[in-house]
Amino acid sequence: MSDKQEVLGEVLGPLSDNERLKRESNFLRGTIETDLKDRITGGFNGDNFQLIRFHGMYQQDDRDFRNERAKQKLEPLHNVMFRARMPGGVITPTQWLAIDKFASENTSYGSIRLTTRQTFQFHGVLKPNIKFMHQTLNKIGIDGIATAGDVNRNVLCTSNPVESKFHQEAYEWAKKISEHLLPKTRAYAEIWLDGEKLETTDKEPILGSNYLPRKFKTTVVIPPQNDVDVHANDLNFVAIAEDGKLVGFNVLVGGGLAMTHGDTATYPRRADDFGFIPADKTLDVAAAVVTTQRDWGNRSNRKNAKTKYTLDRVGIDVFKAEVEKRAGVKFADSRPYEFTGRGDRIGWVEGIDGKHHLTLFIENGRLLDYPGKPLKSGVAEIAKIHKGDFRMTANQNLIIAGVSKTNKAKIEKIARDHGLIDDGVSEQRKNSMACVAFPTCPLAMAEAERFLPEFVTDVEGILEKHDLPKDDNIILRVTGCPNGCGRAMLAEIGLVGKAPGRYNLHLGGNRSGTRVPKMYKENITEQQILQEIDSLVERWANERESGEGFGDFTIRAGIIEEVIISKRDFYA
Repeated sequence: MSDKQEVLGEVLGPLSDNERLKRESNFLRGTIETDLKDRITGGFNGDNFQLIRFHGMYQQDDRDFRNERAKQKLEPLHNVMFRARMPGGVITPTQWLAIDKFASENTSYGSIRLTTRQTFQFHGVLKPNIKFMHQTLNKIGIDGIATAGDVNRNVLCTSNPVESKFHQEAYEWAKKISEHLLPKTRAYAEIWLDGEKLETTDKEPILGSNYLPRKFKTTVVIPPQNDVDVHANDLNFVAIAEDGKLVGFNVLVGGGLAMTHGDTATYPRRADDFGFIPADKTLDVAAAVVTTQRDWGNRSNRKNAKTKYTLDRVGIDVFKAEVEKRAGVKFADSRPYEFTGRGDRIGWVEGIDGKHHLTLFIENGRLLDYPGKPLKSGVAEIAKIHKGDFRMTANQNLIIAGVSKTNKAKIEKIARDHGLIDDGVSEQRKNSMACVAFPTCPLAMAEAERFLPEFVTDVEGILEKHDLPKDDNIILRVTGCPNGCGRAMLAEIGLVGKAPGRYNLHLGGNRSGTRVPKMYKENITEQQILQEIDSLVERWANERESGEGFGDFTIRAGIIEEVIISKRDFYA
């Protein structure tokens, strides 16, 4: 293999070291098995630090204790964060009880964390427990294959419990896409499940022997709900229905939110609409988009390796034509659709099938037993009697789906008794979200999850001060670094961590999640942010047009310029 990459006649430069790592990994095996036996360190060595990501794990340590351990001449308290593969976020009560037990008995934090990728994470799994974790999950039909690393990650699907038949069709496609794009290597089974080591040659017909240039995210979305935030993802299938039946998808390509502070070659970007395809072409198009990105994505500079940069570098029309060629399909004109919201329907709703569905608001997605509020135990008690399924949402909430009329009152009582239902939770809090950040994320520059609750309380006070209606709110997101996990770059107010206690303040996103906000103030403190919000909300309350959202107001009033073409407008 050449040590330089050339795409469509353009030399992109020397390959990054991650390309060597993947090439030499023996299809993601590396020396992980040997490392597991090394008890001198609690972490993974060399390339294995990166390779375990392809198996669903990130090596972390508790940053609250890092300096103290260093003073004691101890290595950081290494552990792994594990993220499960759960297409569409659907999990059974039996599976839930098993993950609850493991979290309680075998993790440092004891919690289950619902994520913006519509799955769950364990935090604080120590090295001796890692293999046991994978084997425990395998017994209940859960794995961590391809939830991290340079592959297609957990496939999201709109959590729509009301139109049950339509949702089921869309969910089935999410599962099919996930399976179709999974790595085919037997490395996961061999290392974690003691699978037989076969004398065969691994092949990766879609991902290739070097896998993808960078992570890749896919969604299936059911309008009018944009609860998966399509513009945060590389590939999106917008479900189109006729007479209540799914007939095909509009395909959106090239969304992404990550950027690097101070590097104007990186930027958040909306996805482009390629057009409509019939449902039977879904897997062909998915593979075509992934393989085009596989072959054309930047393997020299990882900061410019995502699909969004490939589209901007080679041209949208060129990329689209290549997808059509590889898939053997011609995109038709997009079918009309509209996104009207992206929040979850907190509380009870009744589906067209007569089943009832309870969406629980879980602040920051963190399920743990707090004093007087045993959230994690409450969900476990519900799981013991629930006959339907659970659905994790991309907004970090949990749906108790498919509840019969006879079981409804019993489940509601358990939820209320354990603090899972709180009628006093404001619309503002329901529409605020944060990534994990400190103490576990190694990339965090500022607090996010631990910062959000009190910050929202302050924002609630500002809304009340200016006599905003109680059902009004601002889409508020906080992320501890510019990598985008909290999806702040699709918020009406987005805070992006810059340093401890300091954030960049972004304004101008919209309620439907179809517009990227622009930086308004850089590197300011929490108090300065609240002062800015106070002033802006005062203007919004006095000058807004009927029903006008905060983000739309900031643009109409000339407070911030609208971001239309991400790179040019974002930095102008």
